[in-house]
Amino acid sequence: MTPPKVNSFTDLTAWQKSHQLALQIYKLTIKFPESEKFGLSNQLRRAAVAITSNIAEGFYRSGRKEKRQFYSIALGSVGEVQSQILIARDIKYIDENEFNKTAELSITVHKLINGLIKSVSNRPN
Repeated sequence: MTPPKVNSFTDLTAWQKSHQLALQIYKLTIKFPESEKFGLSNQLRRAAVAITSNIAEGFYRSGRKEKRQFYSIALGSVGEVQSQILIARDIKYIDENEFNKTAELSITVHKLINGLIKSVSNRPN
């Protein structure tokens, strides 16, 4: 069976799962204290949105090197989210259940972006 044609970045499973992660981050951070509006809340949101944005931008780049660069930046933003949700958990802004759900999704996103990077790297110019 032939895999479905990918016509847009929104067809990428990596983008779809990162979009879910971004929505999850927004749901979590809405409950953060007002004092975090320009702190951890803003940092988490920016990092989560950067994941989806860099996947989208990488998708439309024509060169293999450029695609890899944007997907790698998205991967770095996943690391930011993972680090920041640990902080949010440790200072009790999110509970253990919320942390586990978000961490698990971030690991899935990490693996999917790694797959994108590998597929681009193995593709002929």
